Amino acid sequence: MRRVLRLAARGRGWTSPNPMVGAVLVKDGHIIGEGFHTAVGKRHAEREALADARRRGNDPAGATMYVNLEPCCHYGRTPPCTDAIMEAGVAKVVVAHQDPNPQVNGHGLTILKEAGLEVEVGVLADEAIRLNQVYCRYICSQRPFVTLKAATTLDGKIATVTGHSKWVSGPAALRYAHHLRHVNDAVLVGVDTVIADDPRLTCRPGVEQDVRQPLRVVVDSTLRTPEDSVIVSGTLPAQTVIATTDRSDSEKRKRLAKESVLVKRFPADETGRVDLAALLVWLHRREVAGLLVEGGGRVHASFVRAGLADKLELVLAPKLVGGEGGASWMAGVLAETMNEAVVLRDMRVRQLGSDWLIEGLFEEVGGCLLD
Repeated sequence: MRRVLRLAARGRGWTSPNPMVGAVLVKDGHIIGEGFHTAVGKRHAEREALADARRRGNDPAGATMYVNLEPCCHYGRTPPCTDAIMEAGVAKVVVAHQDPNPQVNGHGLTILKEAGLEVEVGVLADEAIRLNQVYCRYICSQRPFVTLKAATTLDGKIATVTGHSKWVSGPAALRYAHHLRHVNDAVLVGVDTVIADDPRLTCRPGVEQDVRQPLRVVVDSTLRTPEDSVIVSGTLPAQTVIATTDRSDSEKRKRLAKESVLVKRFPADETGRVDLAALLVWLHRREVAGLLVEGGGRVHASFVRAGLADKLELVLAPKLVGGEGGASWMAGVLAETMNEAVVLRDMRVRQLGSDWLIEGLFEEVGGCLLD
């Protein structure tokens, strides 16, 4: 199963909104075939493993298949994997965890059992759920998995008192930031970030062997996005979505809207800003499973206060800039006492060149799978 998980992870960044899945066929103590889901719309891992076995001249009849997610039993972009498994004469299927998708959700396992196959579930389930935590949130909560990302000095600043911010972190951390854009379906910032930095919000080629450009989302309740901003220039790959409200100027909405720029109005929350929950529902409909939030500080705080943040990716640079006016990556009150502080779980720390990456979860991964 560990080999299965390593294979599955090779599809990271390409399978969304599908999960990452790997499969290994074992017969007489030897691996006779293996595969993984390479990209959305392509053949699923189970069929890849069966095809690989046949290419090697191996008969999968009587073999055991190891797979990290329950095989699908419905027609989607591809035919059911349960059919292929049964037709191949596989004798046993070992699954890490059940698929929370209502179209599957135990039905695939039942079909295999009723066909006479031996089925085992629960091998390395926690590791498998972590691998597909984005997919699990997307399916269980009907919203994207939200990752907050920021790079900060040791004294918590994302810019100096003069507003200078390029660059807080070093080259390795910058490469990692582009990797995060590649593996997420959309990247979001607030309008203040657009005004201050005029960012491109693209994934830089060369960070991966190939790159998938994310949808760009700007939260801009009153439509302050400058009309000469690069993200509305029409020169970038992928689309830009400006999320605004009825407080925005209708004429400016018309001027900004073009083939590569969608100006979309959303309900306002009690503060008059874009309702983030409504925005996430809309992104879910657009098949955005993973959303990377790059700031600024008020946007980060808004997601945390609304209970809509799932993961933190915080880069700490070995720098101090000081100053009471320097921008912080988390602006806005989250707690009035330490007893009310937001506590992250499952903290992990690793080095990125001269910087340190701190990762943590705002709540348990897996959603309904861990209930």
